[in-house]
Amino acid sequence: MNIALIIFVATALVFDFLNGFHDSANVVATAIASRAMSPRKALTISALTNLIGPFLLGVAVATTIGSEVVSEEAMTVQVAIAALVSAIIWNLITWWFGIPSSSSHALIGGFIGAAILGYGIASININGLTIVLIGLFISPVIGLIMGWFFMRIILFVGRLFTPRVNVFFRGGQWFTVTLLGLSHGSNDAQKTMGIIAMGLLAFGVIDTFYVPTWVIFASASAIALGTLLGGWRLIRTMGAGFFRIRPVHAFNSQVASAAVILGSSLIGAPVSTTQVISSSIVGTGAAQRTGMVRWGVFRNIFSAWMLTIPITGLLGAVIYWFLNLF
Repeated sequence: MNIALIIFVATALVFDFLNGFHDSANVVATAIASRAMSPRKALTISALTNLIGPFLLGVAVATTIGSEVVSEEAMTVQVAIAALVSAIIWNLITWWFGIPSSSSHALIGGFIGAAILGYGIASININGLTIVLIGLFISPVIGLIMGWFFMRIILFVGRLFTPRVNVFFRGGQWFTVTLLGLSHGSNDAQKTMGIIAMGLLAFGVIDTFYVPTWVIFASASAIALGTLLGGWRLIRTMGAGFFRIRPVHAFNSQVASAAVILGSSLIGAPVSTTQVISSSIVGTGAAQRTGMVRWGVFRNIFSAWMLTIPITGLLGAVIYWFLNLF
């Protein structure tokens, strides 16, 4: 039993590490592309803020992931491991091809596939799943709108200033990257916390669902380490794939993204930071000139988003079936 628990926790932390490695592009790509800071400084700041974020904003997202998506009967270690492994495989595939994708969607898809195969469709908590999916699918739309809206305000006010205002937008990214890193850590690390807490409950280590302090620290450390190492393939896509990003674009998209992600963390809604930040970048570019956005790149990323839940659901079911053989 102890060995099984160790394997379970280790698998969850591997997912958390890859989440940080995969999603580091979200936080730092625009800052690097706009030359506001060097890659190493940007990744270091992001890693530190990802480490601190989970301690500042509570564990509401962890509670949602760990107790509201799948019924208590289906919240087994096999289901959780199948979901984690399916998400890990999908993250590695999309990282290899340089395609930004949602670790959150991958995780939810894996849970759905494994739970349905093992316990039937009734094992899915429809109300909880609906809340999660609404958050995942609506948040990028909000990110796009806020990116567009904030950029229009900046363009309007910016007519009163000289080009030297770019000095402000470049320097201001030290603050916005910090804010975005805190928001990313507060939302994404909590997903792993919720899964580990669910496993501890299943193993009988804890009597009721809550997130122990050591789980918060371990999850925060894993995502911070992954962020520090950085997924360079995705950083190139996020930083240069949509359009040529200047300091004003980077600053604006970071502010818009942080606002959406922080708000979601406070109300306990898990969101895809990849989707929110990608959408806010596109909204920022479209606000200045629609034609400057490479819409083909965005369509390819959008297709990957749509495929994530079906593919990881299938992977989760296959991995669950394989685990049950042993």
